[in-house]
Amino acid sequence: MKPASLLYGLDAKPPVPVTILLGLQHVCIIAIGLVFPVILVRHIGGSEEQARFMVSMSMLAGGVGVIVQSLRRGPVGSGFLIPAVCGPSFLAASLLCVKTGGLSLVFGMTMTAGLVEAAFSRVLHRLRVLFPPEITGIIVAMVGISVIRVAGINLFGLQNGTYSPSAVIVGFTTLAVMIGLNVWTRGNLKLFCILIGMTVGYLLSFFAGILTVEQLSAAAGAPLVWFPLAHHPGWSFSWAMVLPFAVAVLCSSLKSIGDITTCQKINQADWKRPDIVSIKGGILADGIGCFSAGLFGGMGQSTSSTNIGLSIATGATSRVIAISTGVLLILLAFLPKPAAIFAIMPAPVIGATLVFALGFMVVAGFQIIMSRMIDSRKTFVIGLSIIFGLMVDMLPEAFAGLPDWLQPVFASSLSASALFAVLLHLILRIGIRSTARLEVACDGSGAVAVLDFFQRNGGAWAARPEVIDKAAAATSEYCELVGTDQAGRTAAISAHFDELNLQVVIEHPAPAPRLPQQAPPAELLVTRPDLFGELAGFMVRSYADKVRSKTDGDRVTTTLSFEH
Repeated sequence: MKPASLLYGLDAKPPVPVTILLGLQHVCIIAIGLVFPVILVRHIGGSEEQARFMVSMSMLAGGVGVIVQSLRRGPVGSGFLIPAVCGPSFLAASLLCVKTGGLSLVFGMTMTAGLVEAAFSRVLHRLRVLFPPEITGIIVAMVGISVIRVAGINLFGLQNGTYSPSAVIVGFTTLAVMIGLNVWTRGNLKLFCILIGMTVGYLLSFFAGILTVEQLSAAAGAPLVWFPLAHHPGWSFSWAMVLPFAVAVLCSSLKSIGDITTCQKINQADWKRPDIVSIKGGILADGIGCFSAGLFGGMGQSTSSTNIGLSIATGATSRVIAISTGVLLILLAFLPKPAAIFAIMPAPVIGATLVFALGFMVVAGFQIIMSRMIDSRKTFVIGLSIIFGLMVDMLPEAFAGLPDWLQPVFASSLSASALFAVLLHLILRIGIRSTARLEVACDGSGAVAVLDFFQRNGGAWAARPEVIDKAAAATSEYCELVGTDQAGRTAAISAHFDELNLQVVIEHPAPAPRLPQQAPPAELLVTRPDLFGELAGFMVRSYADKVRSKTDGDRVTTTLSFEH
C-alpha cells in the first residue's frame, strides 16, 4: 500500500515533462559522484581526455545500473528507483589498483568486483541473520553521517582550513531555497526543489566569482558529440588485487542492503521487515552495474543513498523516473557539452545538496533502528558501531598503518561501522535463543493462560506485538481444536525465539486436528455447525507462516513458525 507521503508511488506514471525533469534532478545528484573518476585519473597524472572518458563511461554504466535496478520481474532488480553512482567504497581499492597497473587494471578488477557481488547476491538469503533492522538502520544512518565532513568542506568552501564567506552565503542560500520549497510549497515547486535550488546556486556562484567565465567557456567549448569507447585502454587482471576489491564489494553491498531496505520502508506503509528477495535482486543489479562500469571503462558503481534522500524529500519514487534517469545518463555519456556543466558544479552547491538529501537518510536510518524494541544487546551493537565508525573520521591517524588490503574497510566511517556492527552482532548473538514452556488444558479456560504466556514472554523477548498476537491466536485455536476431540486433554507448548523467527511446538495425545488449506464456504456454516472446526483449523494455518505436524505413536507434535 502506497504511503500517504508519496506523491508519485512505485507504479505511478507522472506526466512526461515532470518525469524528464525528475530524472534530470536525479542526474544532478549523480553528477556529484563523478569527481571520483577524475581523482583517480589525476592520481596517475592522466590527461583531461582520460578523465572525460572515465566520467562518460561511469555515466553510461550508471544509466544501465538504474534501469536494471528498477526491474521487478525475475531475479534481477529490487524494483525500486535507486540510481547507481561512482561508489566511494571502491575509491581506496581503485587508487591502489591504478598505481599498480594503470586504468586497464582498474577496469579489469572492477569487472571482477561485479562478478563477486553478483555471486554474493545468490547466497544472501542464507545470511539473513546478519542483517536485522538494527544493522540495516545503522548502515543507512551512517551513510549520511559519513558524508558530513565532505558536505561541510564544500558548504563552507574550506581551503587549507579557511572558509570562504562568499561560499558560505551561496551554500546556505541554496540550502534555504531547497528547504523552503520542500516545506512550504506543493506540486511542482516541491517536486523540483533541488533542481531549482541548484539553479539558484549556480547563478549566485557566478555573481560571487566562485563560478568563473573561464570555467563556463571551457564547458561551452566541449564537443557536442563524441564516441568515448574508442579511447578504451583495455582490461587486465591481478590476483593481488582480488582481496582489496572483495573488501570493497562487501562494504558496497552492506551499504546497498541499507539503501534497498530504506526504499522498501518508504514505499510500503505497512513495512515490517526487510524483504530478502528484493534485496537479493537489488544486489545482483548492483553487481551488473559494477560489471558494466569495468566493461565500458568507468569506476565501480553502487546504489546512491543521496538520491534516495531526494526521493524521500520530493515524494516521487516511480519506476518510470528510473527509466528517465537511465536514459538521460546514457545520452550524456555521448554528449560531453551538457555533462561539462555538471563537472564545474560549484563547491557550495555540492555541499548544500548533500546536506539537504543526507538529512533524510540519517532520520530514515534511526527510524529503521527504532522499528524494534531496544534491549541491552542491541544498545551495544548500535552505540559501539556508530562510535567506532566515527573514530575513523575523527582519528584517521590511528588507522594509517594498516595493511593496504584493509584500507578499503577503514577508508570511511560507513564501511568501518557496518563491518563492526555485523561482527559485534554475531558475537552478541551467542545464547540469544530463548525458550519458554507451558502446559495448558485444551478447553476454553486455556485461552487465557495461552494469551498471558505469549504476552509475558513476548515483552521479555522484545518481539513485535503483531507476531505475538498471531502466535497466541493460532495456539489458542489449535488447543481448542485438540479439546473438541477428547475432553480433559492437555497440551505441552514450547515457544522458541531467536529474533528472526518465533517457533511454537505443541505436543498432545493423538489424533491430530485437521488444518485445511481452504476455509469452508460461508453459506454452509449456518446449516452445518460441525464446519466451525474446519474454519478454526484454517485460521491456525492462516495465522502461521509455516505449519508442520507429525504423529509418533500416540503423540502428535505440531510446529507453528512465524517470521519476525
